[in-house]
Formats: sequence, C-alpha cells, structure tokens
Amino acid sequence: MIKKIAIYGKGGIGKSTTVANLTAVWGSKDLNCLVIGCDPKADTTRTLYGERIPTIVHTLKENRSPERDDLIFKGFKGIQCVESGGPEPGVGCAGRGVIVAMKRLEKLGVFDEDLDVVVYDVLGDVVCGGFSVPLREKYADEVLIVTSGEYMALYAANNIVRGVKKLKGNLSGIILNCRNVDREEEIVNDFAKKIGTHVVGTIHRSNLIQDAELNAKTVVEKYPESDEAQEYKNLASSIMHNQTTSTPEPMDDEEFEKFFKTYLTKN
Repeated sequence: MIKKIAIYGKGGIGKSTTVANLTAVWGSKDLNCLVIGCDPKADTTRTLYGERIPTIVHTLKENRSPERDDLIFKGFKGIQCVESGGPEPGVGCAGRGVIVAMKRLEKLGVFDEDLDVVVYDVLGDVVCGGFSVPLREKYADEVLIVTSGEYMALYAANNIVRGVKKLKGNLSGIILNCRNVDREEEIVNDFAKKIGTHVVGTIHRSNLIQDAELNAKTVVEKYPESDEAQEYKNLASSIMHNQTTSTPEPMDDEEFEKFFKTYLTKN
C-alpha cells in the first residue's frame, strides 16, 4: 500500500525542511517517493533537487498541454519533486494552485504509478479551501502536524486540528520541531494528549540543518553521519511504523489560552 501523508503546520515552522529530510531518508532506503509542495512559495523541493523547480501553475501558463517531465523532476535518490505554485502575492487564490496541480497530476496518471510514499507539504495557517484538497479529496490518508512549543505555532496547530476533525481525517501525530523555548517538549507532549494524539518524533534545533539548506541540500544528504541526520532517520522510522491514528478533538480558544498560560505561571 502507498503511504500518503499530508504534513501541515504554521508557515515558517519547518514543514518543508521536515518533508525534504524525511523523504531523503526514505529515498535512501530505495523507496519510490513523490513530494508535492502545496505552498505558493514553492520551496519544498529545493533541497532535494538542488535548485528551485518550475511550478505546475507557471508551466501551465506557458504550455497548456505539458508532458509528465515538464511537471515532475527527479532529485536526490530519484525522489520525484513537484511544486504546485500559485499566483503572485496579492493576486488571486493561492489554494487554487493546489487544486489545479492535483487535477493535472491525476490526469497524467501520476497517482496510479508504482509509488511507496507520497508526501504533501501544506501551508496550515491560511483559511482557504484549496489547502484542504489533499485531505478533502482523499489524496492523503493521514495527517502529521509540525509545531514548536511557541504560542502561535500551537495556535495554528489547534486550528489545523479543527480542519482535520471537520473533514474526518486521520491524525497520525505531532512532529516537534524545536525552537528552544522553555519547557518545549513538555508543552507539546501535553498539547498532543489534550487533542487526542501523540508526539511521533522530535527534531532539535541545529545550525547544521541551516548550513545544509544554504547549500541546497538536506542534512541527510550533506551530513549523513550527523546526529541531526539520525534524528530524521528516527522520525522517518517512527512515521513508517506508526499504527496509531485518531480523529482529534481541538480545544476551543478559551481552553487553549488557559492551557498555554499554565506553562507561563509554572516555576
């Protein structure tokens, strides 16, 4: 069976870094991976391919009948890379780009190919129906949420949980991407329990990850023997072996405020 995962989270929380490094691990294990960037910034696959790739939206403007190779680019370990793209900032609906991309890939039969893992990198702090497409249209079977222990990251995560519940999606867990805030692991683990899930893995903050990204590479590719690469390997294994999913229960705004403030008053 194909493992089809939608990874959501607040903008700038590290979704693209997480997606790229996870698929770099799976690709290194000879799994056939497809990565679809569902963010108009189109930066998900840069570290897998080594540079930015043309987006589906942009390509369709130039060519109304593109071939498969016009839209899908092979990167590190043969990982297939796609960017949906979107309109220029301030013009049009960014979510529409996701809809257009999914339909075009479906028309080309991409989802019927011999794939092991399909991962969607989805912006999670924009209230737009287009960004729910991977889950709403059943392109993805499970959701993972990337967050730190920061207030706004968890606030966005709680809103994403609302969407997952509304769409009757399966939440597989929380990925903690640390920002080194006080009591971070405790906060995120307690948050996960509150909404009815668990932390599936933790990535600690490191300059080595940023160093690899400046060279347009994942840390898994550039520093494969590093502790940082090992954390992504552990996370990739946890996700693959995880059998626990749930329809989560979000906190209302008042409950969330109370939950977070308890950590500000604890010694």
